[in-house]
Amino acid sequence: MITMQAVADRVEIEALRAEVIDAVMMRDFDRFTSLFTPDGAMRWPHIGKEFVGREEIRAGIEWGQGLWDFFVQNVHPGVVRLDGDTADGRVYIEEFGRLRNGSSHLNHALYHDRYRRTADGWRFSERVYEVRYADSAALAGAPPPAAGTRTLMETGSPPSASHRGPGGRAHPTPFTRDQEFHR
Repeated sequence: MITMQAVADRVEIEALRAEVIDAVMMRDFDRFTSLFTPDGAMRWPHIGKEFVGREEIRAGIEWGQGLWDFFVQNVHPGVVRLDGDTADGRVYIEEFGRLRNGSSHLNHALYHDRYRRTADGWRFSERVYEVRYADSAALAGAPPPAAGTRTLMETGSPPSASHRGPGGRAHPTPFTRDQEFHR
């Protein structure tokens, strides 16, 4: 039988997993680090990196994110197995981006997680990243135009040549005037 405590624990662990991804996407490395136990570990075996303790974890995530020109990570819920004040679980990851050296990256991966209940709520005691699929083909898209650049939705006309991406393609303009959502 599932208890209310087990339901609450699962909700809190899901919130923790969402919070850590938001911290990465927002490049909030202090918040990211606070979501680990003081003796927590983050392991990236595919590149031979391991970070143990909050200081190393913060340095590791800042180093890793510093390699990217742009980075997007999507997380899909996985399993959680509770065992009192500890738990383990997995989340499924799809991420892509372009590194500052110009190479592209797309992969599908897993995080194998261990969680521990603390006075501050559930925290990661360990995250181990496992890549299942990697693709280094050049990405066809690009980040959106810089702030202050007007989009097709705003102007009604395609971007000028100066706002075109690689291969002469216009930067992403997700909707034409006829495709805009109407309430």
